[in-house]
Amino acid sequence: MSSRFKWTIVTSSTCVVALLLLGAHNGRAIPPDDVYGHLKVYTQVLEHIKTDYVEPPNMSSVTLGAINGLLESVDPFASYLNPDQFRQYEKSRGQAKGDVGLVLAKRAGYVAVVDALPDSPAAKADIATGDLIESINGVATRDMPLAYATELLQGEPNSTVEVTILRLKNPEPQKLTLTRAKISYPPVVARMMPENVAYIHVESLAGNRVAETKSKLEELKKQGAHYVVLDLRHCSTGPEDNGISLANLFLDKGEITYLQGQKFGREESDAQSNKEVWSGPLVVITDRATAGGSEIAAAALLDNKRAQVVGERTYGDAALRKTIEMDDGGAVILSVAKYYSPSGKAIQDAGVTPTVQLTENDNSPEYDDNGNPIPGTAPKHPEDNLLKRAIELVTGKTTVAQLQNEPDGPVVSNQAAPILQRSPAVGH
Repeated sequence: MSSRFKWTIVTSSTCVVALLLLGAHNGRAIPPDDVYGHLKVYTQVLEHIKTDYVEPPNMSSVTLGAINGLLESVDPFASYLNPDQFRQYEKSRGQAKGDVGLVLAKRAGYVAVVDALPDSPAAKADIATGDLIESINGVATRDMPLAYATELLQGEPNSTVEVTILRLKNPEPQKLTLTRAKISYPPVVARMMPENVAYIHVESLAGNRVAETKSKLEELKKQGAHYVVLDLRHCSTGPEDNGISLANLFLDKGEITYLQGQKFGREESDAQSNKEVWSGPLVVITDRATAGGSEIAAAALLDNKRAQVVGERTYGDAALRKTIEMDDGGAVILSVAKYYSPSGKAIQDAGVTPTVQLTENDNSPEYDDNGNPIPGTAPKHPEDNLLKRAIELVTGKTTVAQLQNEPDGPVVSNQAAPILQRSPAVGH
């Protein structure tokens, strides 16, 4: 781990300890809802930094860091934009431009990668879920607003942007130069596999992808599909509402999700029977880059006992966000309501835990000591383990219990195995 990253973690931990110690000053614990008490603690910490730190601090940077830390502690997708940043954000928002294809969140103060869109410049550079972006064009992302980081990564097609990455495999910083391109969201991929297994891979819910999925599903039914595997790996883009529509293709009744916030009344979304397309056996595949609307769909199918979910715990991102302008001309982008699973879990907080938790095979190339991919090296395990297991489960060749009893087998959740179908073996 780089010394800079270690310093960040230590500094953050020290600040938390200081807050706790000051909060308990004179033996008085501050009640959780005592806003002014907590503000007093913050003021005390700020004063000690100003007067007792080893050197005179830049108080503007300290305050900005505190604001961003506060936002990240409650919402990893929140942003505070100062007046200049907000004006730039408003001016460039919605304009057609090039991008590197990254979906972002905040973690440990840095900009973190939720997903790299398939075939995007970022994906071609092997940037992956969980990697941290340390800097963009030489500007540190520590305490950088998430929305501003997104803007810095965008620009004219064929222009370049330099990023420094802290990879999961090798946390020593690695500099990469990415060439921006017009980003297109991947189409729905569908094919009939042996034993009448219909395989549908949805990598985005943007645009008309749900209608595309419906069309592919109806086509595979006509070809004689007996089983369906719905692959939601790397599905991290598109409106959350499209996740509701996707789930409804496989449900004829029951709650899909509800949206609720502190000042946002509960809005329930229930399945409509006339929108269901497939009622036969179903298994869903997820990974760490499954986020947003696809999580809503996976949670609904799992909680309604409509499908087993195989793979990795999802990222955790399904919320309604609002841009709130501030008196100084800046703005806060904040989640004002969260989507909940039918069982009452906030998806942004809990993600979706599969029925059968399996780690996806590592198909990345080998890396040298500097964290750079070694040209010509092939993945050690190219077989798609999650798809293989999903097919075994949906066709009944194996069960959750059998997987659990295998040597070095997967971790299996304590949830009861979901019902795979409601009526006949073939969808109506």
